[in-house]
Amino acid sequence: MIFLQTVQHLYTSNFKFFAWLMKMGVIEGAAAEQVREQNAKEEDEQGTMDFEEEKVMMTDHNHTNNDHNKEFQASKFQTLNPTNPLRIAINNATRVASLSPQQQPLSTPSIPQVCSLFLNSAVMVFECFVPFLMVIWKQQPVTLNSRRYTNKISLFIFLLHMLIAIAMVAFLVFKGVEGLIRPSSDSKRRKQTRLVKYFLPQVEAASVLSIVLALTWQTAIRKWPKFMIHFTLWCSFFMSLSAGILILCFQKPPTDGVGVSLVAFSIGNGLYACWVQNRIKFCSKILTLSLQPVSKFHDLNQPTFYMLGAALFWMSLWTLAVIGALNFCFPPLVIIALVLSLAWVSEVMRNVVNISVSRVVALYYLRGMQSSTRFGFLRALTRNLGSACLGSLFVPAIEAARVVARFLNLLEGEDEFLFCCARCCLRVMESIFRYGNGWAYVQIAAYGKGFVAASQDTWSHFKRLEMEPIVDSDITTSICFHSGVSIASICVIVVSAWTSQLYQNFIATLSLLTFFISYLLVSTMFY
Repeated sequence: MIFLQTVQHLYTSNFKFFAWLMKMGVIEGAAAEQVREQNAKEEDEQGTMDFEEEKVMMTDHNHTNNDHNKEFQASKFQTLNPTNPLRIAINNATRVASLSPQQQPLSTPSIPQVCSLFLNSAVMVFECFVPFLMVIWKQQPVTLNSRRYTNKISLFIFLLHMLIAIAMVAFLVFKGVEGLIRPSSDSKRRKQTRLVKYFLPQVEAASVLSIVLALTWQTAIRKWPKFMIHFTLWCSFFMSLSAGILILCFQKPPTDGVGVSLVAFSIGNGLYACWVQNRIKFCSKILTLSLQPVSKFHDLNQPTFYMLGAALFWMSLWTLAVIGALNFCFPPLVIIALVLSLAWVSEVMRNVVNISVSRVVALYYLRGMQSSTRFGFLRALTRNLGSACLGSLFVPAIEAARVVARFLNLLEGEDEFLFCCARCCLRVMESIFRYGNGWAYVQIAAYGKGFVAASQDTWSHFKRLEMEPIVDSDITTSICFHSGVSIASICVIVVSAWTSQLYQNFIATLSLLTFFISYLLVSTMFY
């Protein structure tokens, strides 16, 4: 309908445009005479049609509403110019009287007239369709080829943090080497020598062991998903319990604290494994379906290998920086700052791999194309890096708080105060979860959205499709977490047994550090 009205408007405006050109002296002679004749005919026809329209409107009160609509449409139709394309198109499809010789179209115009008519038509088309194009442009869907950078403020903060972290690590490495080469006293020299001899090798060995175990674990999950879900849940319980008992056997105050923490953590893992037994079948189906396109992409693990290499290199420098921090002012504060920085960097690496793989799989399902993983990896490192940085900063804390709130909701019992607190915490965390969740990375990879917008859109889709119970029943994220806990516990057992034969005073510190670094390296692969 809009198109037909536009065509009608274009045609009637052409003669107005010619009349204006005639007044300006642009069109003269035969063309001007044709314009005058056509304008006179239009005025006569307009007067006749106005009379007919008044007649139709006077007799309108004697008919029903349907007849009223028909007469009104007929009057509108009769006001059209006989040479109007809209009327010609309608006349060809209906039985109407043929045009009289006086109403025949004008003769073929000259070339200047054709050029002027073409220019005028182009201008009118532009003026009529630009508003519609602007509305369509504002409402157009997000494409799969977005080239804008997302979350630029978060990207700037992360890059600034990386510059500061690199400078700090370089300075602390220098302090560590200086304390080893030119110590201020013999006691500091002996201390630095013990750190390099009995501290650094275990950390490096634990890093390499965790990478090897993670690769093996991931391969096993791809081949036997259902078996590995059961194995991962119970292996997390037994390995963390074994590590805690082993550390308790050394009977020292630092090791007692670490051992009790690991035992309590293992009990929580065991209770969780019992609680999710009815969800294992559903999780195995999800894993089986999600792993189907993996065989079509032979380079799908390339981003993981790149990130593992970078993480191993950075963690080696980071370990040297921790040793050097002992020779600097306020060692506890400096080490805490290094731990927080490493946690953020590792989470960003993990989400870069997540976005890279999600991009490839999304294009496969949405477009049916097998794109190169390298391009998805470069896109994740450039345009989508800001979203990865913002999500890495908040998603782990949000998801952990949501798990705690759901756990409190299960323990509400008969205590009314505890019931109110649990309900309140759960509602608050649910509202926060809409603005930051782990499923947002798929939309970030596919459509190039910002992190908050992707989180809101994803959660709104879940709510609209009533998929919230299904999402809450999914435990694939928990399987990835327990895989990291299992491998980290194995590394803790190996490092603790090794350190006990060398220098037992480092057992507690190395156990915590080994668990932390091993879990971060494994989480890079289990995204």
